[in-house]
Parts: sequence; structure tokens; C-alpha cells
Amino acid sequence: MPLDPNTGIFSYNIGDLLRLKATFTSITGTNVDPTSITLKVKNPAGSVSTYTYPTHITKDSVGVYYYNYAVGASGTHYYNWAGTGAFQAADENSFTVVSTVF
Repeated sequence: MPLDPNTGIFSYNIGDLLRLKATFTSITGTNVDPTSITLKVKNPAGSVSTYTYPTHITKDSVGVYYYNYAVGASGTHYYNWAGTGAFQAADENSFTVVSTVF
């Protein structure tokens, strides 16, 4: 995932395995565990995949979770982490996968 010197954006390739990571923190900055955690990933074609803890998502430590996402298409992918229950928070981000001639 080299950094593009023109845009300052990391670029990813089809076939990369990206670690999508979320850290849930309280207002005081303490890591906390939500009761339920969901990750939604929208690929460039518009299809949304949903992943849940503990079925798909791995807990690294208190409040820190990740999912290894295998990139299969070029374009912009969007993802949203959501925690509910004992602690509620959500965050959304995106990453771009470059086209390939192969």
C-alpha cells in the first residue's frame, strides 16, 4: 500500500488483505467494549456485506477490534463500524483500490 505522492492517499491493490480496525473509547478516553459490534463494508458495485463480533470480527484487546478484508474489486470501498448496548458509537471511513491490468 504505497502512499501516492500526488494525493497523499494510500492506494491498495486487488488481492490485498486490509486490516479494518476499530477502537471504542469512552468520553474519558478509556477503551470500552460495546455489547454488540457490527462492521458493514460497501464495495464499489454497491453491495453491502455485514460482519459481526464474535462470528467474523476479532477482539484484539479491550475496546479494540479488527476484521481482515480481502480486496476483490477496484474503486472506492466504504466501511462503517457500529457498537451498541453497554457502549454506543459509530464511525465511517473509506479506502480506494486501484485498477490493475491483470
